[in-house]
Parts: sequence; C-alpha cells; structure tokens
Amino acid sequence: MAKSRREFLTHGSVGLVGTAVGISGEMLAHAQPRPQEPTPGAPPAFGTGPAVGPEVTPATFAEAEKLVQVQLTGAERAVAAASWRVNLASVYERRTGPRKVTLDATLAPWSRYVSVLPGQPAGPQHDQFFRSQTDAGAVPSDEADIAYAPVTQLSRWIEQRKLSSERLTQIYLARLERFDPKLRCVITLTRGHALQQARRADREIAAGEYRGPLHGIPWGGKDLLDTAGIPTTYGAEFYRNRIPKEDAAVVKRLNEAGAVLVAKLSLGALALNDIWFGGQTMNPWLLEEGASGSSAGPGAATAAGLVGFAIGSETGGSIVSPSMRCGVCGLRPTFGRVPRTGAMTLCWSLDKLGPMTRSVEDSLLVLNAISGADAGDTSSVSSHLSFDANANIKGLRVGYFPRWMKESPATDVDRAALAMLPKLRMVPVEVALPDWPYQSLNLILFAEGAAAFEELTLNHSLDQLKVQTPDAWPNLFRQARFLSAVDFVQADRLRRKVAQEMARIFSEVDVLLVPSLRDEMLTISNHTGHPSITIRAGFVEVSEARSDWAPDPQHPLPKFSPPRRVPHGVTLIGRLFEEGTLGQVGIALEREFHVANERPPSF
Repeated sequence: MAKSRREFLTHGSVGLVGTAVGISGEMLAHAQPRPQEPTPGAPPAFGTGPAVGPEVTPATFAEAEKLVQVQLTGAERAVAAASWRVNLASVYERRTGPRKVTLDATLAPWSRYVSVLPGQPAGPQHDQFFRSQTDAGAVPSDEADIAYAPVTQLSRWIEQRKLSSERLTQIYLARLERFDPKLRCVITLTRGHALQQARRADREIAAGEYRGPLHGIPWGGKDLLDTAGIPTTYGAEFYRNRIPKEDAAVVKRLNEAGAVLVAKLSLGALALNDIWFGGQTMNPWLLEEGASGSSAGPGAATAAGLVGFAIGSETGGSIVSPSMRCGVCGLRPTFGRVPRTGAMTLCWSLDKLGPMTRSVEDSLLVLNAISGADAGDTSSVSSHLSFDANANIKGLRVGYFPRWMKESPATDVDRAALAMLPKLRMVPVEVALPDWPYQSLNLILFAEGAAAFEELTLNHSLDQLKVQTPDAWPNLFRQARFLSAVDFVQADRLRRKVAQEMARIFSEVDVLLVPSLRDEMLTISNHTGHPSITIRAGFVEVSEARSDWAPDPQHPLPKFSPPRRVPHGVTLIGRLFEEGTLGQVGIALEREFHVANERPPSF
C-alpha cells in the first residue's frame, strides 16, 4: 500500500542520508518501517510505487554519465541507484509493459513546431500568382529536347494542344526505362497508371476542361509518398511489398491538378543519403558518384530529363544537397506550408515536402498546386503565395555571411553569384549570427527519428538495411535511445532562441544568399522552418567523387585526372512563407547565370 507523502518524505530523507554514507539498498529496505494505512486525503508522492525493471548499481550510473556527459558524486550515484527502480523505471511502462501501448505510425506528438514566432508576420496576406507569358514556340522534333523542356514550356504546348499528354508520357516512360539501369533512380515504374492518367488529361483538355499548368505533365514522386494501389517502399528492404490504400495529400493535389505520375523514385533507405535496397542512385553528371540524398531519385531523374518534375522531401538537407549535386532547382517550402499527410515520417517537427525541377518558375508552379493545410497533418497551416515571374527586384536586400563566402564549402561560383547582385540592382548586406553550437539542434532530429522508427529498432528489423555503417540509421537510432530527455527540451529551447536570431536577420534583409552545403545554415534553417531555393549557378571541377557517407578507408572514392566538370548550385533562403520572393530573385539570377539549359552528357 502506498505511503503518504509525509511518511515518504520523513523516512525517505533518512534513507537517502543512509545511502550516502554507504548503507546498501538491501539494508535500506530492511530498515524501512512497515507500510501504514495512508492518511485520508494525502496526495500521492514520487517513490511510493513498486520497484520495476532490472537492478541497477552506482556503477551503472557511472558508465551512463559518460553517454550524457554529466558527473555525479559517489554519494549521488548511490542514492540514484537505490531509488531508480521506484522513482523512474516505471516511466518506461508504455514500452516495456505490463500495460504496453502501441503508437500508430500516423500518430503525431502533441507538441508541434510553429515556424512563425508570436507577433511576427506570417507571409503575404493574399494569394497572387502571375506566371511568365513568353511564347513556348514550336514543339521540337527531337524527343530529348521535348523531355528537357521546363514545365513552363511543356504546359503551354499541352494547353495549346501542340503536344499531347500521352505522347509526352510515352517519351518519359521510354527514357525512364532506357536510363534507369545507369542511374538506379526508379523503384516503381507506373506505366499503366500513367497512360491512363495521360489519356484522361488529353480528353479533358480536348473538351475545354484545362486544369492549369500541371495538367498532363508527367512527374515522379519520392517513394515515401503513399500512392493507392502502388507500392510505397521508403527505400527499405522490409517495406518492399507495402501497398497503401490511399494517396498522400500531395499526390491527391497533383491528381486534382491533372499531373501524371510516371514513377516512384528512389530515396536513401528511410530517408538517409542515396543508397536503397536496389543500390546507390547515381549523379547523371558524374556516374562514379552518388546523386546525394535522400531525394536522390528525384534529383537524378529531373536532371536527366526522365520526368517533367519531381517531389522530394527534406529534413536536414535532402532537397538542397541532391539539387546542388545534380544541378536542378530544389524548392524547400516553409515548414507547415505543404501537408505531409500520407508521407513517411522521419521527424514530425522537421519534415518538409517540395518540388525539384529544371527551372525556378517550374518550382513555383508546382508549389502553388500542393500548398495548403490538411487535417491529417497537425503541423500544416493555411498560407498565401504571392509570386510574379516578372516582378521588379530592384532594391531587394540580399544578406550574406562574409566569412562563409571566403571558406569551404563556398566556391568561386558562390562568390560570382554574390558579385552579380549589384548588376541586378539588388543590395548586398553583410549579416552575422552568434557563434553558437548549432549542431546541438540535431539532437531533435536524432530523437524524433528514433521515435518514429522505434519498433524497427527494437525488433531489429533495421538489421535488414543494406547500409550498416556507424553513420547510418540503424546505429544512430540505437544510440539515440541514450540521449537525455532534459537535453532534448534544452535543444528545443535553443531552437526558439535561434528562430529569434533568424527573425532579427530577416528584419534587416529580404533574402539570404548562402553556400548550399554550409552545415550551420542547413541545420539552422531546417529547424527554424525557413524556405529555401537551390539553383544551378555554374560549374566546378572535382578531382574526387563526393559522398554523403563518412570516409571509409576500405572503400576509397574514385579520383579523376583530369578533374571532372560538374554543376554547382547556390541557395537562397527567404522569410517564412515568402517563397514568392525567393522565386522572383531566383528567376533573375537564373537568367543571368545562363547555365540552366546545359544537360548532363550521355543523357
């Protein structure tokens, strides 16, 4: 029977002193008086329940201290060990039993991240969308020229019935079949489904029922988007035969826009890097290196002209990195703009879905179709999109970090982009951030990821994944079990502090120009939820293949002599929910760079 709080405190304090001076837990138990009837109305108290879980000793705590980097005294360890099974072991009952509770994969945490700080503006107040009005011209005779055309052009040809959706779909299906053996970017080819959708689009357009710029456009989805009746595998061995019953919210919206799904594209298993159960997805520009991940398939397929556009996802860099590596345009929306209902969860407060395209304007056309709240995603919000492809960008303030532009990973391409701003009548503005340990925020990523895939970790299904290196999910999810809950809360508080700093910076500038793979900004902007757009800005030469994976001396990366020429992208980061401004600046830079139309050799 539980003791009263008064009785617990009286005898407990004596017991704790006794432990501190060397009395063992067993002796302590014998020294306790017999439980008495509780005083009526006495509240419950910690430490009055039954002892549960395995025995622990001061040595257990001494070793655990090394994992969480705290230090207790010998007396404190003794008290903690003697009382652990009564005080805290019971908090694991949800998982260890006897009253186990299974948490469905679709169940989101009660707490949710809100990108906009209290009192801060939340983007434009009205929707406005003006696409470019340039003449699409005649349809080329070369099918490769058709395949590489941007959606802005493809959509005009289809709208004007110069090109049928069925023909365009057949072109992309043929290219997917021809080039996938080189790239390994396709998990499921949806031939029958695609042709059915394309023929429907042609019938509707012929009847005057044009749905908009994505009507009849073939696209590929990262294979973490549920598709009814079509496998959705997450790139993982144990999900190879998983067939959802319902489409993801983004898939539904693209269906409503009349787009044509031609392929489910590869992702690194469970959204990490570029290796899945079918192998490694390769970069079309340099077949000796991976496409980068985890949106490897969308990056490779878009760069090689195998789809009109693709949908990728990002938690910590998975749109930015493959877009930079493969030379495509990747738009990572503001956290909450695009619903993730029906998409694989890695991190509830970090995951974002966004378009990967061959031009900046294409990415805004797609974003316009997939934005908006959905009841299935508790973090999704209603928002407005204000975009004008012909907007005047004169006077916009573009922030940059001077030191970052002088050191790796910045290149001459990044510095040339910065030097181009005055020519476009934009104003470069030096900005700075405090020298804080921003990588500490990644505790949130590891803890949420380990929670999302807890069952696979505990039942050892993760052992089936192709990659079992120390920097792969299986090991990281196991290690995350030993992260401190207190430090998780502190990381969450640091996240708010960082968001306040980003709000300060965006009170001084309209957009930021940053090296795409600068670790600090990838971590910061993903945790604060700011949107970004990565665009090809030029070319660099590499003497060694690049990899998302930690160096492995047993498997050195290929070296090249002479060096190989590959695309290089820069990244713009915008205010929350102001993707339209990002698009307008991106279009201006894209036109000035004059490199968007170059294609990877052999594709």
